[in-house]
Amino acid sequence: MNKSTIVAAFALLFTTLIFGIDKDTTFTTQGNSIIRYKYTADPAALVHDGTLYIYAGHDECPPPENIYVMNEWCVFSSSEMKTWTEHPTPLKVTDFGWAKGDAWASQVIERNDKFYWYAAVEHKTIHGKSIGVAISDSPIGPFKDARGSALITNDMTTKFTHISWDDIDPTVFIDDDGQAYIFWGNTQCYYAKLKENMIDLEGPIMPVSLPRFTEAPWIHKKGDWYYLSYASEFPEKICYAMSKNINGPWVYKGILNELAGNCNTNHQAIIEFKDNWYFIYHNGGANVNGGSFRRSVCIDRLNYRSNGTMERVRMTSEGI
Repeated sequence: MNKSTIVAAFALLFTTLIFGIDKDTTFTTQGNSIIRYKYTADPAALVHDGTLYIYAGHDECPPPENIYVMNEWCVFSSSEMKTWTEHPTPLKVTDFGWAKGDAWASQVIERNDKFYWYAAVEHKTIHGKSIGVAISDSPIGPFKDARGSALITNDMTTKFTHISWDDIDPTVFIDDDGQAYIFWGNTQCYYAKLKENMIDLEGPIMPVSLPRFTEAPWIHKKGDWYYLSYASEFPEKICYAMSKNINGPWVYKGILNELAGNCNTNHQAIIEFKDNWYFIYHNGGANVNGGSFRRSVCIDRLNYRSNGTMERVRMTSEGI
């Protein structure tokens, strides 16, 4: 790498960390991590019109501090997974007037030409974590609060657990019959139906029984099988269960992705893009000051066996 390239890279890093971006920023990546000029975590993914979108939280904790500092989410897009574009910040905690902090894990899904962003934040007036919904006409935003209030608050799940951080890490799925579901949780996994408007619950909140569940559920389907992957224990590995019915019962199938070793958490997105399956996750492997509070999004291949089970994902430096 020549001197001018190094100077340009540091200039981009400084500008991004201090001021954010106000226009599309394009970069080419090779290997893991895929984003090297800022810290990103809790990836979610969406495929729309031949483009892959990755939504991630922005780790902003200054070294040597070790706390979660997350105020906004980022969006990156690519049509071939080599050249990526970061778009101007599409959503911040302050876009939810009822929230006071913590841009934690989230997911975006499309329905009827609208894009719905489900995000975990800290509530201003109701103790604990909550899940909000933002809406946009575009996958890159800008997004705005779709309800003016939280979709899920901590006081809605106290009959299942008494911790204040169990209502986090939403994942949303629209089944073949058009019914939408939201899964979420920490310590206890929950799910509920969503109304067709995608911003209201339809029916009760129900618990999901999963062995050694910690957080980060992700729901996807391939063929006749539903897959529910999740972060297990702490430090976290990714495990998964399978079912022929989204309402369960879920059959535990074991570890999908082992401990990173350089980060206490993991959070996965599983997506099919151009006939290949990918496992998108974070670790603490950034070259400078990485770790559990300054994380980096990575991508590796995901493969299935003939019986529908998933092969264990091996984290690599080479990536895809």
